[in-house]
Amino acid sequence: MDALRQQFAELRSSLHQRLIGQEALLDSLLLALLCNGHILLEGYPGTAKTRLVKLLGQSIQGDMGRIQFTPDLLPADVTGAEVLHQDAGQQSLSFQAGPIFNNLILADEINRAPAKVQSALLEAMEERQVTVAGKSYSLPTVFMVVATQNPIEQEGTYPLPEAQLDRFLLKANVSYPDAQEELNIIRLVRSEEHQTEPLACTISEDNLLAARQAFQQTHVAPAIEQYIVNLVMATRKPEMYQDSRLPQYIQLGASPRASIALDKCSRARAWLAGRDHVLPEDVAAVLPEVMAHRIQLNYRAQAESYSSADACAELLEQVLV
Repeated sequence: MDALRQQFAELRSSLHQRLIGQEALLDSLLLALLCNGHILLEGYPGTAKTRLVKLLGQSIQGDMGRIQFTPDLLPADVTGAEVLHQDAGQQSLSFQAGPIFNNLILADEINRAPAKVQSALLEAMEERQVTVAGKSYSLPTVFMVVATQNPIEQEGTYPLPEAQLDRFLLKANVSYPDAQEELNIIRLVRSEEHQTEPLACTISEDNLLAARQAFQQTHVAPAIEQYIVNLVMATRKPEMYQDSRLPQYIQLGASPRASIALDKCSRARAWLAGRDHVLPEDVAAVLPEVMAHRIQLNYRAQAESYSSADACAELLEQVLV
């Protein structure tokens, strides 16, 4: 088990050398990879979202597929379709797999495609299979969707359906680097113009699956379990916390998937930290990325610039262990 933890630590260090200024994002991606979940990245253009996904694809020794979401994209462009073949005068239909049949899927600018195409991902993300013409096809054992979206361009975009948002284990916000990090980025890209070094550390599929089994043995005390439940219940019954702004702004609380995700991500974070038990700090650390995209705020919150991140901060203040 310690060897698996060490391999994840070396993998993180290897990726960090090739990605500057996005340490929190890197931790979120590795957490989603370990938890066998999907992640939504929201950030400004040019903040290395696509670069990080490509590096992650190299690190897991798997196949990577990229889907560039556009308004004219069709569901068959994602899942694949049955194609008519003619051989020796005989016609037959055979399934031609789409880009979804890869280990790591980069769904680039996912909010640029209409809901019909976005919904094509629902079955793949939840059931790890796709159904075409009445037949189901299983996806690879290691399968992860990393979706990106731009928060500032609203023209020509479609908001993701709540059911699809709920299927993302985490949602991470990608910020701009500071001045020193920007300088290091320039130097890194300049050095890569001459020669691009391969990643110093990769992880095999067998070791990744073994790590997923290992972290599941992390102990969660009953008090921590109740803490997780209370956090989720606070979003559904915010009126219990009249001293906060939660009752004024929350329109719809988080689903049971939020409880499951909090439990799983807390155990994974504790395991990566070298512990065999979960602390309240683990739950608090993963709560914003697990919960923010699952809380629906009302129009008053939008008018008064109250965000889901503000709601998560208040949850941690109001709900005691």
